[in-house]
Amino acid sequence: MICPYCGFDESNVLESREAEDGKATRRRRECVKCKKRFTTYERVENISLKVIKKSGKVEDYSRSKLERCLEKACWRMTGDEREKIIDEIEMKLLNWKDIEIPSREIGKMLMEKLKGIDPMAYIRFASVYLDLNSIEEFKKLLVDFKEK
Repeated sequence: MICPYCGFDESNVLESREAEDGKATRRRRECVKCKKRFTTYERVENISLKVIKKSGKVEDYSRSKLERCLEKACWRMTGDEREKIIDEIEMKLLNWKDIEIPSREIGKMLMEKLKGIDPMAYIRFASVYLDLNSIEEFKKLLVDFKEK
């Protein structure tokens, strides 16, 4: 770590402790050259995920879009239940092999979650996500759901 006073690139860590409710580590350091003390904070850098839309357009991942989508489909669930689902999906996204994720994959993840938790929310979401345009397509969705 470079000393903010003299610019020397070696320092000793005198003390480390948790900061910001466990989201950072605070380190008290002392410069090897000038002996002045300074504090540094170590934080996990957020990965900026990108979503590849159906049109091919790439945009920044937005948790709020996923929240709105889930809120419409799962209006019976509590906010905490929806947050838990979103947290689980975000963990999968952060572990994705690439930072660019096709929107269809996010939709599939959400459908899989809903299928096991709330069948009606699954049907509501799937009918919009799969862009069903006829009664026959809707019937097929219901039949497929019953078979699985």
